[in-house]
Amino acid sequence: MIPPKLAEKAPHDPIILPKILKILGTVGGAPCPARATASASGLMKQPAGVILAGGQATRMGGGDKGLLPLGKGTLLSYVIERLAPQTSALALNANGNAARFDALNLPVIPDSLTDAGPLTGVLAGLDWARANGHTHIVTAAADTPFFPCDLVPQLLLHAQGGLCIAKTASGLHPTFGLWPVSLRDDLHQCLSTGLRKILHWTDKHNAGTAPFPDDAAFFNVNTPDDHAKAQAML
Repeated sequence: MIPPKLAEKAPHDPIILPKILKILGTVGGAPCPARATASASGLMKQPAGVILAGGQATRMGGGDKGLLPLGKGTLLSYVIERLAPQTSALALNANGNAARFDALNLPVIPDSLTDAGPLTGVLAGLDWARANGHTHIVTAAADTPFFPCDLVPQLLLHAQGGLCIAKTASGLHPTFGLWPVSLRDDLHQCLSTGLRKILHWTDKHNAGTAPFPDDAAFFNVNTPDDHAKAQAML
């Protein structure tokens, strides 16, 4: 068990946070902690998690990329396995008939705007978070099954104004971010006036960036060849 006073300081202290990560076993690409660990890491006031699965998967021939098989599960099951221990609650952003995700036992939140790109999924997540008393969300893409097990702690550590985007040597990964509910109304206004690029909005608010050493951790499945590559990465 992590001492509460230590955990409370962790999201804002670059010395204390690595100690917490070592206790939780999430440093240096170690296996993600089991779900039972979430109660200990919850002392860090974890944000809620939102999986972004609202895309049309045109390069995969349509349908739900997240439901594609991977190993003994699906892309989504791998994403859930990695994100759930790092967050205080979990929801899925997806459109269409929510019943197809019943087996996941997650709230399914649709986009409130159409043709607005990934930012409308962030907006839907912020609406859900506000309605459920959360102050922040962390988003993860449904087609990226190997993202880091210390995603959330690192986003918290490097946040500026409660906002942060993941970064590797190849660039930014804007669907992996920490988003404060306090900016929900600003995001809605910007989307209503035509803004679509995530980085245009995060730049406006001087978002922090959290560096991660492994580009492969953010490998995402966009094509049938990518799907085969993901299977080979297991």
